[in-house]
Amino acid sequence: MASNPQLNFISEQDYLAGELISTVKHEYINGDVYAMAGASKNHDKIAGNIFAKFHLHLEKTACTPFFSDVKIKVENDYFYPDVMVVCDELSDHDYYTESPIIIVEVLSKATRKMDQTLKRQTYQHLPSLQEYVLIEQDLVDVELCRRANHWQPEHYYLGDTVYFAAIDLYLPVEAIYARVANPDMQDFAARHHHEST
Repeated sequence: MASNPQLNFISEQDYLAGELISTVKHEYINGDVYAMAGASKNHDKIAGNIFAKFHLHLEKTACTPFFSDVKIKVENDYFYPDVMVVCDELSDHDYYTESPIIIVEVLSKATRKMDQTLKRQTYQHLPSLQEYVLIEQDLVDVELCRRANHWQPEHYYLGDTVYFAAIDLYLPVEAIYARVANPDMQDFAARHHHEST
């Protein structure tokens, strides 16, 4: 989800208190507060697909997937990732975590730069993080960066299967993009329909 331009400088404590009563979510970066804009249908479908698959896979484990309402704290900054997985919770705070093992961000034109630069660099400072996932919504492209591979990007497309090693889950790219209406998925559906008739 997009972040609007900075509003004003506030303390970390004031930010956390404000989020409890705000009707709009905000991210907190270097003392500045950024309002979060609404997401597109495709954005929500992708994030929902990932969350649902993670939730089902992790149902009888000690790991918990979270949707976009729980924050991550990295040093003194706070972010709302689209999806994350936490296994060993280090924070006793009800509204944020400091120990995700997977973070997923769905890219949009408004968020791409921040997700690919600032957030990528910031998230990699989390000792717990094993995988950072960036998913395009306007085309089919899943980028997975693993700590074990020195954060080098791996790209997955239609016909590929993504392996989330941190939770031992294999997930076809088509499942990530189920019901998503973008040109790649429309072409894929048309070809699949033609082959089955």
